[in-house]
Amino acid sequence: MPGMQMTDELLDRDACYKVFQTHDSRFDGRIFVGVTSTGIYCRPICPARTPMFKNCRFFASASAAQDAGFRPCLRCRPETAPELAFWRGTSNTVSRALKLIAEGALDESEAGVEALAERLGVGGRQLRRLFQQHLGASPIAVAQTRRVLVAKHLIHDTRLPMTEVALSAGFGSVRRFNETFAKLFGRPPSALRRASVRNKPDNSAEEGVTLRLSYRPPYDWPGMLDALAARASSRREHIEDGVWQRTIELDGKKGNVAVAHLPARNAVAVTIHFPDVRALPAIVARVKRVFDLGADIATIASHLARDPKLAPLIAKRPGLRAPGGWDDEGDRDATGATLGTDAPPAWRPWHAYAAQHLRMASHG
Repeated sequence: MPGMQMTDELLDRDACYKVFQTHDSRFDGRIFVGVTSTGIYCRPICPARTPMFKNCRFFASASAAQDAGFRPCLRCRPETAPELAFWRGTSNTVSRALKLIAEGALDESEAGVEALAERLGVGGRQLRRLFQQHLGASPIAVAQTRRVLVAKHLIHDTRLPMTEVALSAGFGSVRRFNETFAKLFGRPPSALRRASVRNKPDNSAEEGVTLRLSYRPPYDWPGMLDALAARASSRREHIEDGVWQRTIELDGKKGNVAVAHLPARNAVAVTIHFPDVRALPAIVARVKRVFDLGADIATIASHLARDPKLAPLIAKRPGLRAPGGWDDEGDRDATGATLGTDAPPAWRPWHAYAAQHLRMASHG
């Protein structure tokens, strides 16, 4: 199709095509298909008819697909795909960079890449090479795709005014926001809003925004709440009727966030009240980290279940996650569980998940 660019593609085309033929949800967020006859890229679970094999190009990330000239599908909505945990299969540098980009650290200029690389302690050229190697796209392309998908999510699921959507997604101006959507979708951003949302009055982020964030099942929600309750500070966090709530403060501004489980949708509902709409992506990124929404839980379980000590615990509590910290990027084992110095090396890099299973078993 005209305008398509060459970029890194997944090589095993036959295996990838089978995933899309069978609509295999295990690969949702792992593989995207670009359809050359339509210029659209989709998730494996897309309800549309499977395209012809000769028209398919397969990518490991939405960024790589969009960088190749494809636009996101309006039916399967790539912005709602469960994210793949950044630490799985990527370098530590790429993982840290993606977390910073998710919180809006990269602006729209190439100079922003150099600043990001400096924060990570590497050169700009090395960072670009690592992104191309692991994601098939440049840091700028990843940031641009993130902006489009964040905006599309807010347009589809909220009643935020378009100006606030543009600010929240990180567009430098409303004009740039409108131009980007016109180029990708051939229509203004407001035309993508669902009728059920479009017919209601606008509301601000301070009044409350609710978004649905997906995960790969299974998810042990009671186990997660138990772990969060064990570490909760009564001044900031509490759990009521199965809903986790926290007061938050960013850049001197205060608000609150509530997270509820939507098991029928393999998702959580996140309701955010905050006076600065530009902070929404950073707050969402922290919620994803706390609730470990990007975990490839099936891979983690199959790895740890090789240990006879852990196998029965994993079978008893499939989907048990390791909560992350709100304020820090790192330590996922923030629940008070310790493994000691004799933890088997075979448990790496999933010590925190082993610790969670051991902690839950000790509590009966």
